Amino acid sequence: MLARMARKDKEQDSENPGRLKQIALTYRMTRRSDRWIGWIISGVGLGTFAVILLIGFLLGHPVYLGILGALVALLTTAIVFGRRAERAAFGQMEGQPGAAAAVLENMRRGVAFTPAVAINRQQDVVHRAVGKYGVVLVGEGNQNRVKGLIAAERRRMNRVVSDVPVHDLIVGDGEGQVPLTKLRSKIMKYPRVLAGGRVTEVNDRLRAMGDLMNNMPVPKGPLPKGMRMPKGNSPRRGR
Repeated sequence: MLARMARKDKEQDSENPGRLKQIALTYRMTRRSDRWIGWIISGVGLGTFAVILLIGFLLGHPVYLGILGALVALLTTAIVFGRRAERAAFGQMEGQPGAAAAVLENMRRGVAFTPAVAINRQQDVVHRAVGKYGVVLVGEGNQNRVKGLIAAERRRMNRVVSDVPVHDLIVGDGEGQVPLTKLRSKIMKYPRVLAGGRVTEVNDRLRAMGDLMNNMPVPKGPLPKGMRMPKGNSPRRGR
């Protein structure tokens, strides 16, 4: 029993340095594009604590409100740091292929995400997200070419989900486009029209229709050692 408890304590001790190291790495990453992050989170934390402590003195309970102020200050600091770190990460990803997919993949629960449902030779790509707001097609790449990809994907989807709202967005800084940093908030502003069970049903119907990854021909069985996948579409093996 004691040995088991000792092992558990060691496991917890080994996890804590990992979390602290992760926070330190996130801070250094954020500071590359947000050099005032240290001053900002310090000011938020100390300012929150000072305000609550002052209220404590005015009410005659400085100890209790001082403890509460410390906890609220930590929470507020964590929230501000998390948001600025996220913004810095999006800023560093902006303009890179697959950046929108990274944002969509990290959205909260209740969103079914499928990357690269359509792509062309120029590496313009369309991703699909299904949620309570319906279906959202998110394009990355040249605006004119992406519009054609989205239109083709809409026509393909209409065969199975013609009764579901479909929204389309193109990520970028041009006119009519959505900046990467605002992609998540833009999607979450759409009105909720589907229940949770309906979201699953719609996503299953779309997945049954197939997507780019599922439709790519892949030879059966293990590949020989050192052999590479062909760049073009190779014929399927006979059954």
